[in-house]
Amino acid sequence: MEKKMRVGIVGCGGIARGKHLPAIRKQGNIEVVALCDLIRERAEDYQKTYNWPEAKIFTDYKELLKEDLDAVYVLTPNREHSYITIDALKAGKNVMCEKPMAKTAEEAREMLAAAKESGKVLTIGYQNRYRPDSTYLKRACDNGELGDIYVAKAHAIRRRAVPTWGVFLDADAQGGGPLIDIGTHALDLTLWMMNNYEPEMVVGSVYKKLGDQTETGNAWGDWDPEKYTVEDSAFGFIKMKNGATIMLESAWALNSLDVDEAKTSLCGTLAGADMKDGLRINRVKYNKQIVEKPELDPAGVAFFDGEGEDPDVIEQQTFYDAVMNGKDVVVKPEQALVVTEILEAIYESAKTGKPVYFDK
Repeated sequence: MEKKMRVGIVGCGGIARGKHLPAIRKQGNIEVVALCDLIRERAEDYQKTYNWPEAKIFTDYKELLKEDLDAVYVLTPNREHSYITIDALKAGKNVMCEKPMAKTAEEAREMLAAAKESGKVLTIGYQNRYRPDSTYLKRACDNGELGDIYVAKAHAIRRRAVPTWGVFLDADAQGGGPLIDIGTHALDLTLWMMNNYEPEMVVGSVYKKLGDQTETGNAWGDWDPEKYTVEDSAFGFIKMKNGATIMLESAWALNSLDVDEAKTSLCGTLAGADMKDGLRINRVKYNKQIVEKPELDPAGVAFFDGEGEDPDVIEQQTFYDAVMNGKDVVVKPEQALVVTEILEAIYESAKTGKPVYFDK
């Protein structure tokens, strides 16, 4: 039996409830021994819901950091990611921080510096890397099957699905809307597939065209226009130092039927790929254009539905293996930093009306 990893949870909101805590329970070797939230009742509710009677409850994360913990999960609004993560690393704890890495690129750089100085594990919650279509496509990319990938699109478009709870609509707490919330997943996938983390220039456009509307047809009910302080859509054009280009599209609300989320499309010299209708790889073979669609569904046998691997659980197992068994993390903080830098550049370009250039 593997040794339990003792962890503390900072932030007992929706991302803890919807993603991390169920996956921690399924993983089986992670023991939640401390829960922290500014609203004590929320932490107590999770303690009861998940039957962790021995877990200590805190309202001050600095008190939680005094506990004997192998790792800390930072599941707070974006503006709190950096300083909680840095304090946890300095306290000798390994850290799983939710995406995006930070509200600003400077904060993300400080997090990376703290991780290097402490020698502790830091990873960011980009769980879409662990989906079957993502892992298959990544293997194809790494094996050179697409050749030189020089054009890509990062897709994160919802027609009407604005999250109306928590602080999603609060620009101060989150740093932005769909770009920093779901666009970040699509961009992370795209950069990872290309294995290209050297941007040269970014041009961005950000829109708040629908946030003041009522009778919105929103999936989670009408939003409050008075509280809607973020964009409803954002778009970026990214030129990489090797000449490759990436087009990033993100929206919570957009009058479009072309809806995709956390997906990427890639064009290489030998083949292309997209996730529009399942995973599709297009190439020329024997002088004919062909499309390959790998069977990623674990089912296929009569009377057996199959049991696919849950990306959220794989994420937990990967973090466990990094902390407890010394393995490499899949989501490296250096990579997540570049995602945050590009997102910030899109916002800056939209604000100034000028391209943003990267010096490094």
